[in-house]
Amino acid sequence: MLEKIKRRIEKHQAQPIGEQRTFAVFLPLVKVDEEWHVLYEVRSNHISQPGETSFPGGAVEEGESFEEAAVRETMEELNVSKESIEVYGEIDFIFNQSHHIRCFVGELKHINPDQLQPNEEVASVFTIPLRYLKENEPEYHTVTLKTEYNHDFPFELISNGKKYKFGKRKHKVPFYRLPNQFLWGFTADFTHRFIEIISEDTNFLEGKNEK
Repeated sequence: MLEKIKRRIEKHQAQPIGEQRTFAVFLPLVKVDEEWHVLYEVRSNHISQPGETSFPGGAVEEGESFEEAAVRETMEELNVSKESIEVYGEIDFIFNQSHHIRCFVGELKHINPDQLQPNEEVASVFTIPLRYLKENEPEYHTVTLKTEYNHDFPFELISNGKKYKFGKRKHKVPFYRLPNQFLWGFTADFTHRFIEIISEDTNFLEGKNEK
């Protein structure tokens, strides 16, 4: 029996517990008036979270990698060719009990944001200069997440029953203050982490532009 358990555990590939939905997004860099910008989408009224700011991206489909999903979603949402998308690599990701979101960074080549004709999921697009994001960090505000339970929750199966003290989880949410636009939550998280990573480069800190 113990030998069977050992063999089974040796072969098992560890996975997160729960039913995480997997998503991939693309943080696109575009050149506007000889200056590098980050491009964002405004979600249309036809999809969830209408009016919110996001990066191109969506759910990872069966059989594709996170990067493939990010590229496919970018092509579909912005109506651009695969050849116009150059993926540089991946930055830090977001992972919790319900979501696993990976973020890829790259360039939209030979693209004029004003001439993009996105699909029905996108109400509009806008860009923010890298320099602005470097010089204006987000502000973080804390929210407290409390546990809610259904009327049939089996308190009799836990110690102290209804007097059990469920923990309250605090979560810091980033916000950028922008004129006429919203930028907060996961999209702001990825934006801020991206700026932190590239700001480790001395050339970027000094404002030098290599391309």
